[in-house]
Amino acid sequence: MAVATPKLKLYTNHGCPWAHRAHIALSELKLPYDEEIIDLSVPRTAEYLKVNPRGLVPSLSVDGQIITESAIVAGYLADAFPSHLVPATTAADGPLTRARIAFFVDTYMSKVGGLYPLITAKADEERTAQIQKAVDTVVKEVEPLLADAGPFFGGSEKLTLAEVLTGSFIIRLWTWPKYGLIPQKLIDELSARAPNFVRWAEAVATHPSVSGIFDEKGTALRTKQRLGL
Repeated sequence: MAVATPKLKLYTNHGCPWAHRAHIALSELKLPYDEEIIDLSVPRTAEYLKVNPRGLVPSLSVDGQIITESAIVAGYLADAFPSHLVPATTAADGPLTRARIAFFVDTYMSKVGGLYPLITAKADEERTAQIQKAVDTVVKEVEPLLADAGPFFGGSEKLTLAEVLTGSFIIRLWTWPKYGLIPQKLIDELSARAPNFVRWAEAVATHPSVSGIFDEKGTALRTKQRLGL
């Protein structure tokens, strides 16, 4: 007998890169779900604070049980609905592949991480230094981990949990130079020095599950407004 899919409800905000992770997973898994948009520009309602006392997004309701924090939500979806995203722990290559994915995500998020130092750099010297630091870090830490990307992590032809957890940040990195948020020189330098990363990032940024909810222009303009740029 087939097991019924649980009723899923995602509390989200389409402009939040952390909530975006859940959308990528849900899209890849082709799961039906209800959605409630949480306005992050105002104090959270008492109703939402009952769902998530931290007031953050995403939160995922699974038959009324609440899961919070983006990596935990994405990990739950990947495990609860077996697919190409990540092998089961019982698969022959499962534990090793899962460890490699976890290491890659930790490396990208902790070593490369956010874009705000690049966005907020004022003087040319400061901006140049931030570009050099970012490129050097990608070349040293991330580029070797993508040697077998095909085009996605680990030689996969489909998205993996690695892309689920980094894709929302990659698409911002790849599109925001159009709006003056990030220097185009960063992308040019990466293209010259980190070909594995560039091929992977281009595939990630243009994948429908990553770009699906992403309002490229709107997100960029709202970010500029929020930062007073």
